[in-house]
Amino acid sequence: MSAKELFLEIGCEEIPAGFIPRAMAEMEAIITRELSNARLSFGEVRTLATPRRLVLFVKDIPAVQPDAEITATGPSVKAAYDASGKPTKAAEGFARGQGVDVAELKTVTTDKGEYISVTRQETGRPTHLILAEILPKLVVEIPFKKSMRWGDQDVRFARPIHWIVALFDGSVVPFSFGTIQSGAVSRGHRFMANNTFPVRDFAHYLEECERHFVIPDPERRKEIIRRETHRVAEAAGGRLLPDEGLLEEVTYLAEYPSAVAGTFPPEFLKVPREVLITSMRSHQRYFSIVDTNGRLMPGFITINNTLTEDPSVVVKGNERVLRARLSDARFFFEEDQKVKLETRVESLKSVVYQQKLGTSYEKMERFRALAKSLSEFLNPAITPQVEQAAYLCKADLVSGMVGEFPEVQGIMGREYALLEGIPTDVANAIAEHYLPTQAGGELPASDIGAIVSICDKLDTICGCFGVGLIPTGSADPYALRRSAIGVINIILDRGYRISLSDGIDKSLQLLGAKLTRPAADVKTDVMEFFRGRFTNLQGDQYATDVVEAAVSVGYTDLVDATARIKALAEFTGHPDFEALAVAFKRIGNIIKEGVDAPVDPALFQDPAEGGLYEAFQATKTSVETFVANGAWLDALTEIATLRGPVDTFFDKVMVMADDQRVKTNRLALLTAMARMFGKVADFSRIAG
Repeated sequence: MSAKELFLEIGCEEIPAGFIPRAMAEMEAIITRELSNARLSFGEVRTLATPRRLVLFVKDIPAVQPDAEITATGPSVKAAYDASGKPTKAAEGFARGQGVDVAELKTVTTDKGEYISVTRQETGRPTHLILAEILPKLVVEIPFKKSMRWGDQDVRFARPIHWIVALFDGSVVPFSFGTIQSGAVSRGHRFMANNTFPVRDFAHYLEECERHFVIPDPERRKEIIRRETHRVAEAAGGRLLPDEGLLEEVTYLAEYPSAVAGTFPPEFLKVPREVLITSMRSHQRYFSIVDTNGRLMPGFITINNTLTEDPSVVVKGNERVLRARLSDARFFFEEDQKVKLETRVESLKSVVYQQKLGTSYEKMERFRALAKSLSEFLNPAITPQVEQAAYLCKADLVSGMVGEFPEVQGIMGREYALLEGIPTDVANAIAEHYLPTQAGGELPASDIGAIVSICDKLDTICGCFGVGLIPTGSADPYALRRSAIGVINIILDRGYRISLSDGIDKSLQLLGAKLTRPAADVKTDVMEFFRGRFTNLQGDQYATDVVEAAVSVGYTDLVDATARIKALAEFTGHPDFEALAVAFKRIGNIIKEGVDAPVDPALFQDPAEGGLYEAFQATKTSVETFVANGAWLDALTEIATLRGPVDTFFDKVMVMADDQRVKTNRLALLTAMARMFGKVADFSRIAG
């Protein structure tokens, strides 16, 4: 039976760039799931996309679904038959639903008891009929942040759909979506080739798209944009300022990209660099150009969705728009300098941070006090700078520049601070306290910025949890997950040996009457929230069971917990690890809650007891010293010397002796050992 290919194209009005990557990933996931559920094998799955089309291609699908033997399980035998063995209505209903006679029902034994079942042979259906059921379901299930309806139709999609191409082995898979019927006709570029063209298969589609000025493959468009922006920047006498995020975005803004350069008056370079870049990037989707020394040049690169006969017309239009935008930026920059940052801090009293948590000024006062406390613990010498940075770091929120360009919050605070003569380390901390702004993003470079950043984020997390604003699986409006990950990464990056538990206690104390939940409950939830983020981060580097084993005995000191995880992961390669892990688990199973009693060597009845006790006493002091110094691998290596005595003990000794005193003494010995092990990790959580 020859394998066939599936081709699907959904043509619509321009989809927002940010919606497209997820839509592509979900299309692949949905078709993979549906084909598997339909017992259809398949080969390569590809998704492509432009602003006006989503494309799916699947190779090597059989023309006919394979036959299968289907077994369906119904109600229990007790429910299916009465005391005389006569079928009940439950049995009759099950048989009717399966399309068989009651006499054909059989009994099967499961872990839960006996149930009735029926086994039937199901003949495979033609694949094109199955696809006619799958594809409309796929179109409906593609998720978007926002969907819309159009006309008087009941269907929803990111943007109105204008055509659908659906082919299997070159033949149309018939289905409808609203008033759109699937077919074999696609369309070219909206402006350069606004006409239809027939599609025979995927290869033919790609050829016809090229002829009609459409490049469906986003990776190919990205490489074109990358190459062209570098070329145009060099032609303008500079080099491209790399911006992978912008590159990703503009890739999904054009079907046939081309790059042109423009300029702006050099006088605008007096405006801070970040403002110029932000204005060009965020509002106009322009790439910036720098000279060989990395200084910003008065130029930009824009990506067009067409090839123009006269690029100068396009350039002039973009220059005019950018000039107006930069004029606004220069105006705000000059006006803002007329008001000192310290004066702006007072204005924060009228800015509501969150209805239940008060104003931005109140928030600042809380994390400022928290930052002072943390600084006095970590580095008392910088406490005055930490307090000053915390006091000023939110002041630019009420500036004209940040009001117009929210993306430069913190950056403008730094620039205005420098212009006012505020020390550079404090000014830099004002900008750094927002870091990291994204997963894997840049972290604060100074202790001042790091401390203020940790405390600001911790106040946000504790405050939101304290008033019931807890993230759900689908919503995290205050970006608490990002804040928690930021706190963890900063602590690990700076190597701060601080107690997360104590920090949360202090933050909750400062929130005081703002809390609408008991502080103890809030702390439990916040600690568990951090635990989840921390284990996820560590799980990217180490085995999940190793992470859980280490974290389960403590994680409030994140640096120490990370060291334990690393040591335990390394120790799993030790020759004695597996045997020791089994022994530790066995000890845990035997002692349960443990026995709080001193070990009495006089009660030992077997030499193996004394041997284990002596070995334990010999290693205990060393292990405790290693643990106290955070030398976790050394502690584990020392513990490994107990393998022989532990094995001998379990071979020779029956722990649950008839003599209660002997039994208790043996349990006390194992309890003492388990508690020593438990300072390093919970070995019962390690798989295998």
